[in-house]
Amino acid sequence: VQLQASGGGLVQPGGSLRLSCAASGSVFGVYRLGWFRQAPGKQRDLVATITSGGGTNYANSVKGRFTISRDNAKNAVYLQMNDLKPEDTAVYYCSAQNLVTNRFDWGQGTQVTVSS
Repeated sequence: VQLQASGGGLVQPGGSLRLSCAASGSVFGVYRLGWFRQAPGKQRDLVATITSGGGTNYANSVKGRFTISRDNAKNAVYLQMNDLKPEDTAVYYCSAQNLVTNRFDWGQGTQVTVSS
């Protein structure tokens, strides 16, 4: 599966951004889609995931501020980010995890910078 992420940018604290990720093939069924982020000098961390049935999981740091969603017909996953904080600054990567093989495919990453 090839993934193409978009929607990053520079936003002030308290602002919002919506990230999008389009998959090249069908990601319905066995794929769990997600977003991870990596700040400079830090490891890549989970932000949120969503199954094809709509089950979601969030990192504690983003609960209540971020919302993950997916459109199975469009083979796409989205991340709505509200009330952004400087600590949300990172490169955001979309992912597709095959739940049968446990293989992860990654998008190219999109930069999100939260700064006044």
